[in-house]
Amino acid sequence: MLLKNYARALKKEFSGYNGKSFGKDVLAGITVAAVALPLALAFGVSSGADAAAGLITAIIAGLLIGALSGGSYQISGPTGAMTAILLPLVAQYKMQGVFVACFISGIILILCGVLRLGALVSFIPAPVLTGFTSGIAIIIALGQIPNLTGLVSSGETTIEKLAGYFTTPQSPNLTGIIIGAAVIVFMAVYPKKLNQYFPGSLFAIILATAANLIFRFDVPAVGEIPRSLLLDNRLSFSQIDLAAVKNLIAPAISIAALGLIESLLCGASAGRMKNEKLDADRELIAQGIGNMVIPFLGGVPATAAIARTSVAIKSGGQTRLTSIIHSVVLLLSMFLLAPVMSAIPLSALSGVLIMTAWRMNEWGVIKGFFSKRLKTAIAQFLITMVATVVFDLTLAILIGIIFSIAVFVVKVSDMQVSISDIDHKRLTDDACDCEQLENAAVAYLTGPLYFGTVGRLEDKLHELSQKDIIIISMRGVPFADMSGVQGLSELCTRLSLSETSVYFSCVQPNVAQMFDRCGLTENIGQERFFWSTDKVLSHIASN
Repeated sequence: MLLKNYARALKKEFSGYNGKSFGKDVLAGITVAAVALPLALAFGVSSGADAAAGLITAIIAGLLIGALSGGSYQISGPTGAMTAILLPLVAQYKMQGVFVACFISGIILILCGVLRLGALVSFIPAPVLTGFTSGIAIIIALGQIPNLTGLVSSGETTIEKLAGYFTTPQSPNLTGIIIGAAVIVFMAVYPKKLNQYFPGSLFAIILATAANLIFRFDVPAVGEIPRSLLLDNRLSFSQIDLAAVKNLIAPAISIAALGLIESLLCGASAGRMKNEKLDADRELIAQGIGNMVIPFLGGVPATAAIARTSVAIKSGGQTRLTSIIHSVVLLLSMFLLAPVMSAIPLSALSGVLIMTAWRMNEWGVIKGFFSKRLKTAIAQFLITMVATVVFDLTLAILIGIIFSIAVFVVKVSDMQVSISDIDHKRLTDDACDCEQLENAAVAYLTGPLYFGTVGRLEDKLHELSQKDIIIISMRGVPFADMSGVQGLSELCTRLSLSETSVYFSCVQPNVAQMFDRCGLTENIGQERFFWSTDKVLSHIASN
C-alpha cells in the first residue's frame, strides 16, 4: 500500500516534467547547496562531532530522505535544533552513542509513520511551538560560546555550562571573538535582495576563510575534511556496548520526537508556500530510513530544515530532484574544496549559527503575543521556552502541552450559575395566581457538569435552600460525567429533605442519557423533567 501511494505520488509529481523543469531544479539545487554548505559544516561542529559529519549528513539526507520524502519540496539535513540534543549526548556517550541513538530514533520514526501518528503534531498549540523554537535558539546561541571565545566549561546542562564560563579562570580568544562578531555584523547588514542569489552566510564564510589563509590567525579551524562518504568514525555493531544501549533509549526518543515535530512543521509550512499537502506518514518513514542509514556513514541525525526548504521553493524548485541535486553539489564540494574548507575558522561558523539562532525566532508572532496582551499565549510561550533551555527538549514540549491543556480545561469547564426569580411575564393566567411560585427561583446553568464544577453548583444552589421550588435550567450544559451527575443527585436529595422541590428544564439529550444511566432520573422522577421552563411553571400551577 505504501509503495503504491509512493509510486502514485511520483507519477503525479513528474507529470509533464521536461527540460525546462529540470533546469529549474538544477538552479534551485545549486542555490540550496550554497545555503546548506556553511550550515552543514557549522551544525556538524556544534553538535559535538566535526564538520565532515555535518557534511555527510546533509549529503545522505538530501539523497535518501529527499528521494523518499512525503513532499516534493522537503530538504533535510543537520539542523540547529538537533544540536541541542546531540552536544550533551556526545559528551556522555561519545560519537558511538550518538550513532546508536540515531539508529534507534530511525526505527521509532518508521513505526510512527506506519502507525499513522503524523497528525499528532497538529495538536501542539502554536505558542508552545514558538516557545520551543525560541528555547532551541537560545541553546544554539549559548552553545557557540566555546568556539567563539575559546572558553571552556565542565557543566553538563546549558545552565551549568553558562555558569562554568564565569567560574573557571580563563582568558577569551579576542581574535576569535572579532571574527565571529564580524560575521554576525556582515550577515545582519547583507542585503536581502542579494541573499536570494548568493547567501550572506556563505559569503561571510568565504571572506573569513580567505582572511585566515592570508593572515594565519591564531584561532581553531575546521580541520581536515575527508574526501569520502565513509568516515573513519561511524557506526559499527562490533563496537556497540549492549549494556549502554538501554541508556540511549531516552535520547533516541528525544531525537525521534524532535525529528517528527521539525519535519512535519516544516512540511506544513512549506506545503502552504507551494500549495502542496505533505504526506506526513510517508515523510516520517523517509526520515526514519535516512536516520537508520546515516550513522553507518558517520553522520549525525537529520531532519527536514525549513530554511533550506523555503530556499528551494523560492528558487523555483519543481520536484524532489532539487534535494538530490543539492546533495550532488555538496558532494562535489567535499571532493573539490576540502583543503579550503579545512581552513574555515570555527569562530566564523559560530557567528553564522548565532545569526541563524536569532533568525529562528518567530519575532512577528512573539510581538503579537505581547502587543495584543494574550496572557495565555504569553504564558505558554515563556514556560515552554524556559523549559526547553532548562530541561530536556521532549520534556519541554510535554510541559508546554500539559500547561496548555490545563488552561484550556479551566477555561471551558468553568460553570456559570445565575439565579433569578420567576419572570411573571412568562406566567400563564393560572400560574399568576399560584402561591407556590411566590417563593420559587430558576437556576440557569452554563458549562459542563463534571467533578470540577459540582462544588460551584452546590455553593450556588445552597443559597436557595429556603426556596419552596427550584427550577434548574440546563440548556447551557453541553455534557455531564458520572461524578457531576452523582454530585447533582446528592444535592437534590438534600434539598428534598429541606422540603424544597426540584424541577429540571431544557436538559440536552446526551445529558439526559447520562442522568438515566446514573439513576438521577429515577431518583428525582421523570415527571420533574420538562423541555422548557414555562412548561414547568404551567405544570406547577395546574397541580
